[in-house]
Amino acid sequence: MIRTLSGACFRAAGPAQPRLLKASPSRQLHSTYDVAVVGGGIVGLATARELLLRHPSLSFILLEKEKELAVHQSGHNSGVIHSGIYYTPGSLKARLCVRGATLAYEYCDKKGLPYKRCGKLIVAVEQEEIPRLKALYERGMQNNVRDLSIIDAKEIREREPYCRGIMALDSPYTGIVDWRVVALQYGKDFVEAGGEVVTDCEVNDISGSNESPAGSAEGMKYPIEIRDKKGNKVRCRYVLTCGGLYSDRLSQISGCSREPRIVPFRGDYLVLKPEKHYLVKGNIYPVPDPRFPFLGVHFTPRMDGSVWLGPNAVLAFKREGYRVYDFNVRDFADAMSFRGLQKLVLRNVAYGIGEMYRGIFTSAQVKLLQKYIPEISPSDVLRGPSGVRAQALDRAGNLVDDFVFDGGVGEVGSRVLHVRNAPSPAATSSLAIAEMIADEVESRFAL
Repeated sequence: MIRTLSGACFRAAGPAQPRLLKASPSRQLHSTYDVAVVGGGIVGLATARELLLRHPSLSFILLEKEKELAVHQSGHNSGVIHSGIYYTPGSLKARLCVRGATLAYEYCDKKGLPYKRCGKLIVAVEQEEIPRLKALYERGMQNNVRDLSIIDAKEIREREPYCRGIMALDSPYTGIVDWRVVALQYGKDFVEAGGEVVTDCEVNDISGSNESPAGSAEGMKYPIEIRDKKGNKVRCRYVLTCGGLYSDRLSQISGCSREPRIVPFRGDYLVLKPEKHYLVKGNIYPVPDPRFPFLGVHFTPRMDGSVWLGPNAVLAFKREGYRVYDFNVRDFADAMSFRGLQKLVLRNVAYGIGEMYRGIFTSAQVKLLQKYIPEISPSDVLRGPSGVRAQALDRAGNLVDDFVFDGGVGEVGSRVLHVRNAPSPAATSSLAIAEMIADEVESRFAL
């Protein structure tokens, strides 16, 4: 069981049980730790676990603003174990994804976590897509993606009887898993190794302290003070933040620039009605179009047997706004006043309008899906869940597609490391990302 301290009370949760149950006595946070990790998503949990396993003699605490762990991007994603086809050869994303997929399968096997290696087809439905598909194949081969092959229309039908295409990339190593279950297992490992988890703790200040903790005889061994919105505080030697949708704001409070800026994009899924699940066996993806900033609609089977279709990609008016009408004044103002978003929107006006239109009218989304499975009709689908992606943008309006690390300034900065951007496929890559971040922490801090 994961034993956590929620605000001022202990809680417990198992890896497959998202609800946190209140347990024994309460106390206020006035503790000292060697390392504090801020952010209880899959990257924060994986990294906290990795650091503690490397340094079992140190004291670690993980702080999460929600009452439960891994409830945002880690719990609102497609659940795919990606194989590493899309990413530039030699890039960090490519290397981390390929290694991360291998580590993810090994971890699930070791811990007995369920997954399905159902494969993925990237399907070309028009002749003009074939050169891009072949280029993807070459990229995947350079990235050492396992078992990748090009198949023809007949072989597509053998893999996916209802899918129509003229050529496809077949990636049998691609799979599906419930990433929140995986993230909670990371948390269980962390706690069992001696780490402490605190939920319902929204950090709003990271600063240096000029005095020793009350009753401490260790002087300024713990010079960094973290405060939450309730006035609780934690003293520590070093801080690592993995803030996801709030990573830029966490950086700012310790003296860093807010750029790259996080802009939230919501993706709305449709779901196939249960009687139509037979239409899809594995993941079916489009050939990416480099003219557009996002991937496009695809078919994704889920561990619970459902099939998700989509998503679209539209600006969210709240950083954790999963519903169309969710709105936050600060989040909206931050996004709309950012020059980088303004430039991105101006370059993709027609695309953005199309995405919004398809988000409103289900039949428009289904029309795109019919290019791959013609048998699907609007009556076969229902509106499904949504996710919000923490998209990092620079001032020029470019999507920041790789990892960004940052420290603060002065004495505080020398003891703080921010993971400013952990782009998709961060869940697939989480164990490999954790290794990389732990290496970075060790290179910066005297653990």
